[in-house]
Amino acid sequence: MEKPIKNIAYDALVIGAGIAGGEAALNLANTGYKVLLVDKELSVGGKMIMLSKVFPTLDCSACITTPKVSEISRHPNITIFTGTEVSDIRKVSENEFTAKVIKQPRYVRIEDCTACQLCEKACPVNVRDQYQFGLIGRKAAFIPFSICSPKAAAIDIDSCTLCGACEKVCPTNCIDFTQEVEELNLHVKTVVVATGFDMFDAKKMPRYGYGQYKNVITALQMERELAPTRPFNTILRPGDGKVPDKIAYVLCVGSRDASVGNPICSQICCMYSIKQAQLLMGALPMADVTIYYINIRSFGKGFEEFYQQAKGMGVNFVKGKIGRISEKEGGNLILRYEDINEGKLQEAEHDMVILSTGVLPNKGIDKFFVNETLALDPFNFVGQSDMLASPAKTSIDGVFVAGTAVGPMDIPDTILSAGAASSEAISYLIKHP
Repeated sequence: MEKPIKNIAYDALVIGAGIAGGEAALNLANTGYKVLLVDKELSVGGKMIMLSKVFPTLDCSACITTPKVSEISRHPNITIFTGTEVSDIRKVSENEFTAKVIKQPRYVRIEDCTACQLCEKACPVNVRDQYQFGLIGRKAAFIPFSICSPKAAAIDIDSCTLCGACEKVCPTNCIDFTQEVEELNLHVKTVVVATGFDMFDAKKMPRYGYGQYKNVITALQMERELAPTRPFNTILRPGDGKVPDKIAYVLCVGSRDASVGNPICSQICCMYSIKQAQLLMGALPMADVTIYYINIRSFGKGFEEFYQQAKGMGVNFVKGKIGRISEKEGGNLILRYEDINEGKLQEAEHDMVILSTGVLPNKGIDKFFVNETLALDPFNFVGQSDMLASPAKTSIDGVFVAGTAVGPMDIPDTILSAGAASSEAISYLIKHP
């Protein structure tokens, strides 16, 4: 006998529980509307909760995000489904959408879990930790990260051997291997798309050596090394665990490059690299930090001052395009580059290289909608029907877009975008009760 499909109703469906989706959900909920917030990850907070600090103020990212996440999690008008993906959305009338969502089993009853980590300690299976971007390992029974929400364990069933060690030590008997995939039918009046962005896969540019040389990492991996919840006590290069003396940043990896399908500027790469460089100068005062760039785009409030501050701290800026990275015996790296100012090819040796990868749209957003067409822009971000007058409106009436689902932007602009999307959604709900 087939398991019956549950039908549930909300005023609004918000897809994506990052900073944009969370802000939009809060605004809707504070107005009195019932909101379902869904995210494919096991925690709300998106990418921001994983960052070290924010530019240009260098405020603690987790200190900003955690109270917001807590407010979202405790709000009586917000229901959160993590580990959940939207299958399809249909507009059935002027004020009603139906949506099918697939909720993956966590194999842990969240309401009973105390986050004691005994299951994690007992688990014999070791795998790479995706929340630490592969820098360290984790167990098949694990808590995603220290400040995740909900703060509960999960079982990586693809890696689990079903040995039962976690069940034996669980003091609340919350581990449940009988959980199954759950399919839910939703009835909502409006939809906010806040699916965020994806990062360019640096392996698509093999000349930089990512995935081949252990001491070539991405900027997101460096964020984890710099964050308060970092995996190591200091900055270490993954190849041998040594503290690096000469660190290089390579900007515009996978952005402003038509050859890899992303000709646009990602807007944030220059500034997050400069931010990390400043933090590295603080963490490793004797280190030599060099940023190889095409152009520095410091266009936002306080950005140029932030750039000049990094120069004053001793960060080296070299205007040049990296042609190739090779590895020496011992793990050091040789960067061959075109020095624009000198007008010649140069080589430089570094202990560690960080690739500042560009921003890409999340794929398949338009496939959510089966009987309406969600228009995309030429770069496959969600299209805006009226960029100036109503930037949150999409090609589907009643569907609004927030944050980096629209295109690359920094955190303040993301929050502003979420505010615009929630305001438009509230106006729509008032007009279509």
